[in-house]
Parts: sequence; structure tokens; C-alpha cells
Amino acid sequence: MQKFDVLNGVAAPLNIVNIDTDMIIPKQFLKTIKRTGLGKSLFFEMRYTQDGTEMPEFVLNKPAYRKAEILVAGDNFGCGSSREHAPWALLDFGIRCVISTSFADIFYNNCFKNGILPIVVSPDDLKKLLDDAERGANATLSIDLPKQEIRGPDGGTIKFDIDAHRKHCLLNGLDDIGLTLEKAASIDAYETKAAASHSWL
Repeated sequence: MQKFDVLNGVAAPLNIVNIDTDMIIPKQFLKTIKRTGLGKSLFFEMRYTQDGTEMPEFVLNKPAYRKAEILVAGDNFGCGSSREHAPWALLDFGIRCVISTSFADIFYNNCFKNGILPIVVSPDDLKKLLDDAERGANATLSIDLPKQEIRGPDGGTIKFDIDAHRKHCLLNGLDDIGLTLEKAASIDAYETKAAASHSWL
């Protein structure tokens, strides 16, 4: 999993509440178990017409936000079904951080397992960040995970909370498999000892 330390990137405003996982990646794109290739279908029904033409008014289709790495979104982001394809699609598009006032629990947990930082802020702070994100090409935010700070284009700072274990995993690029491999030496030692003491198994 890619490490997350300090991210300086364009923030796209998506001021919509209750963005569910079907809006993030519609069900017809769930046939694959690959984590790549889903970015082109992110927010499919908002980004494209029925004939596949881009809707120019959708934020991620605007030139200033095509390479956005941060989403500033409305309340209850990631609600709906528990599909892990939702964070896969965000990551494949290039989104490394989503900021909202609240997240659905399963989506929130899936983000950390895929190298995406979900940040919960107050409604007042979200309003400030949405204003920052409306600046188009100048909508650059700095997400400092070690310091747990969001820095705006005008120098303002917003602090955020994060669980210490999840922070450790993101900083070191550790998913569940990576966490297990950290214990590889201990596991090998146990297996060697068990094999010697229970040779009949």
C-alpha cells in the first residue's frame, strides 16, 4: 500500500450530502476484482451522459480539477452498500484524501485499508474548505498527516483527529497483509518451534 505522509494537491468541491457507494462506483462496474481501471468510471452517472459524453458542469470534468487528489464533500460520504470498489475507484482516479463532516463506517474503514485518508471536520471547517476548493487551479490544500493538519491556500490551519493505529498504518503503507508481514520473524520462529515439539503433526 502506498504510504501517506504530506499531500499537497488540488481539492475538488463536491458539496452533496449522502453520496453513496453506488454514486461513487455504480453496480455495473463491480464485476472486476482488480483494483485498477475503475477510475474512469468514478461518479459515472454524474460525469457522463447516457451516450458516454462528459458532462462539462461536473466538477471532476472541469480542467482545474481533472487531477484533483483531494475531495471536499458533504455529510455522510460513502453511505449505502459496503463495496470496497468505492475506495478502489477513488484511488485509481488519483484521490488520496476525502474530507467531510461524517462518513459511513464501512467506507471509512475501507479507505484506511487502501491508502486513502478520510478526514472528519466540523461543519464550520468544511464550509471554509469548500470555499478554498472553489478556487479552481488555486484550490491547493496541504494535508499533513504527521502533524494532523490541513493547511489552506491562505495559510489557515485546521487540526484533525485520527486513531493512532490507523495513522501508523498510513504513514508506513501497511494494509492488513503488511501488518501481518511485520510479524514474519515471530511467526517463523513459532512455526519452527512448533514443528520441533510436535513433529508428528
